Amino acid sequence: MAVPKKRTGKSAQGHRRANWKGTVPETTICPSCGATVLTHTVCTECGTYKGKVVSNKAVKATTEKESE
Repeated sequence: MAVPKKRTGKSAQGHRRANWKGTVPETTICPSCGATVLTHTVCTECGTYKGKVVSNKAVKATTEKESE
């Protein structure tokens, strides 16, 4: 196993880590409810994905709307 000969200095460590930048996650708008959603994920507001019901949350929401 390789062992470093000398300790890495703070400056060299900082230069190496200079390109560690965070990225903003991509978001889209849900076509059924209009909420902001992360791409390729189920909508947390209405429970749909690509226009299809995939969560129990969506089923509950539709039954509540029908009962009103």
